[in-house]
Amino acid sequence: MYNSKSFFKLTNSIQNYPWGSNTSIPELFNIQNPDDKPFAEIWMGAHPKASSEINIDQNALLLRDFITENIHSSLGEPTATQFGELPYLFKVLSAKQALSIQVHPSKKDAKLGFDRENQAKLHIDAFERNYKDANHKPELVYALTPFLAMNGFRLFEDIAQQFRKVNIEELKNELSAFEESKNDRGLCSLFTQLLSLEGERKELVLIELLQWSKNNDDKLAKIILELNEVYPNDVGLLAPLFLNVILLAPGEAMFLDAGTPHAYLKGTALEIMANSDNVLRAGLTPKYIDVTELVSSCLFVPLKKENILTQAVINNCEYSFPIPVDDFAFSIYKCPKNHTVNMDRAEILFAIDADVTVTDTNNQCITIGKGESIFIPFSTNSYSITSRGDIARAY
Repeated sequence: MYNSKSFFKLTNSIQNYPWGSNTSIPELFNIQNPDDKPFAEIWMGAHPKASSEINIDQNALLLRDFITENIHSSLGEPTATQFGELPYLFKVLSAKQALSIQVHPSKKDAKLGFDRENQAKLHIDAFERNYKDANHKPELVYALTPFLAMNGFRLFEDIAQQFRKVNIEELKNELSAFEESKNDRGLCSLFTQLLSLEGERKELVLIELLQWSKNNDDKLAKIILELNEVYPNDVGLLAPLFLNVILLAPGEAMFLDAGTPHAYLKGTALEIMANSDNVLRAGLTPKYIDVTELVSSCLFVPLKKENILTQAVINNCEYSFPIPVDDFAFSIYKCPKNHTVNMDRAEILFAIDADVTVTDTNNQCITIGKGESIFIPFSTNSYSITSRGDIARAY
């Protein structure tokens, strides 16, 4: 119906979650924020919760509806057949304080859990609901500013060393058991016991943890004290002792697979993920925590720090970040000059720090400024791209 148009500028929704920064997104992309709201996320895509809009004959149309009406020309036959929708969601994420510690289920676990909660007639927005859809939610995050995060379990011995250092007397039995069983089963047991702390015992553990943090000039101590300002009396304050803490420099990226506990603590980044909203929480949150379900979806496998960063494959001006799933791919183009891109899927381009001009083979052309994005349907087939800055490509 609309196949003659190659490029569609997107109007994207901004999510005003309380953890978002009031200043980072407005300052990076010259976006006005007259009400001084937290600008937590910009959503680019066709997610049913907040689909982007495009303009057709001067009429606003949800990108989700446009794709549904033109599914094969928009997505291409393979994507339309395999997924039936745009299979990824692309975001700018900006955190002034920590998001919850979370694990995303595998596709198999998500389908089983979603079906089970539907059969139990649990409302989709119920507080105790774990699964919002039947999909997995692998993610890649690409730092635009210094980006502090936790990703994956530390090595078994490293976990033991961190807890020895803090020396929480109230946890001596649990930690002694882990010392005797420094393996996946031992970590599963320790993790479950920590998340299950409650009442006076949890309070005593956190008092000891905070006393140590206040009396030490350790980087982890500082992080724990900052987390406590936002999430007091939360068992997630223990997380820096068993999860890898990493600071991504601008231009660095990391992948977060199903079953891997992680949390974003501070900074602004691009994030691309499968088109899902499934989150199992493990702390730093007032929201529902289902320890049993969380543990069943969690992989108790240490992640070596040297394996956390995703190394880009460089081809001329394209920096492509390998991703081990079919749902999405991600590249950065650095100062491209009339660089040709051949397509086999629907794409979204985001201008990071300068104007971007995109031209198709029929000389249709569009220019967007930094912080703006366009949807390019599969039918466009090929385009060239020019910019003095960096462009992110989600596809």
